[in-house]
Amino acid sequence: MRIFLSLLKNTNPKIEYYSRFSPSPLSIKQFLDFGRENACEKTSYMFLRKELPVRLANTMREVNLLPDNLLSQPSIRLVQKWYMQSFVELLDYENRKPEDPHTLNDFLEILIEIRNRHNDVVPTMAQGVIEYKEKFGFDPFSSSNIQYFLDRFYTNRISFRMLINQHTLLFGNDTNPAHPKHIGSIDPTCSVAEVVSGEFQNFPVIQGRKIKAPKKPIQVVYVPSHLFHMLFELFKNSMRATVELHENSAEGLPPVKARVTLGKEDLSIKISDRGGGVPLRKIDRLFNYMYSTAPTPSLEPGAVPLAGFGYGLPISRLYARYFQGDLKLYSMEGVGTDAVIYLKALSSESFERLPVFNKSAWRHYKTSPEADDWSNPSKEPRDASKSIYKANR
Repeated sequence: MRIFLSLLKNTNPKIEYYSRFSPSPLSIKQFLDFGRENACEKTSYMFLRKELPVRLANTMREVNLLPDNLLSQPSIRLVQKWYMQSFVELLDYENRKPEDPHTLNDFLEILIEIRNRHNDVVPTMAQGVIEYKEKFGFDPFSSSNIQYFLDRFYTNRISFRMLINQHTLLFGNDTNPAHPKHIGSIDPTCSVAEVVSGEFQNFPVIQGRKIKAPKKPIQVVYVPSHLFHMLFELFKNSMRATVELHENSAEGLPPVKARVTLGKEDLSIKISDRGGGVPLRKIDRLFNYMYSTAPTPSLEPGAVPLAGFGYGLPISRLYARYFQGDLKLYSMEGVGTDAVIYLKALSSESFERLPVFNKSAWRHYKTSPEADDWSNPSKEPRDASKSIYKANR
């Protein structure tokens, strides 16, 4: 603990320095063009040795604005330690010249170490939130700040891993021979219908059901692993709701349907089920990290990532929003739910959506919530209507 505090104190000036710079968002087209036409390891190195510390520093400054009771949780401290160690390791390359024969290879190896170190950041941070909630309960103001922070923190992590993966896949030994046409982690001709169809087959309960393929292949430049993550979560939710509602039905299980459309601006994927739907007031809660009522999951090696945390939907929405898309739920209680993933149709418009640490972000954590300026039925006296009627007689 003392070593960590000492490290934090010595590194804080550097964190503050790098946090003054805003991250530089890239588009999928920029990732693609660089990897396809002029992939230069030296150029990538010169960019990442500055950009990665900037992105780390921006999110590390926000971590320090969290409630002290949350920061004191062991899991949160562990995440802070990981980030601090990675930041310090990247600082070693601040002034190292790419002409040094060992620099590029050393940098590649340290990126792989950093990526592996951060593998469990999401469930570990989730564990810290559970520890905090169990000790201190649910506070609406703190919950709002934690929600705001986690959306930004996890988005930053997605972007951090995107940069690292592109570098290691292009210049390291990570190249996947199964996907020789991929540019790093990007598929230039990602057939969305095929990805959807492949994800369907991951669920035994719907294997064998046919998916109507479009007459013309619908393709987009995208990161397949991001799409897989979103689709798996939505199919899982739809199938669970369907089975729970219709398991004993004489008519069998109603189908889960998927539809893919390509417009001038959006590529949309709609997954529809008849699993009973969700009440309107609960829709927003499905994306709230603090509302998860699941028991504390296991963080042991081999445990399914995020299983039981209730983070599947909020993280999936972050993946959709990362390249300027979105994920929305439209539900009819008693009937079913339509989940729609929106992606940008053009790779030139698919820019990273990145959190920036600035005064606006700082004020979000420091400003006290104002009184609600709409009536709230739960706060009205039970006999209010009776007293009004009596007064008017």
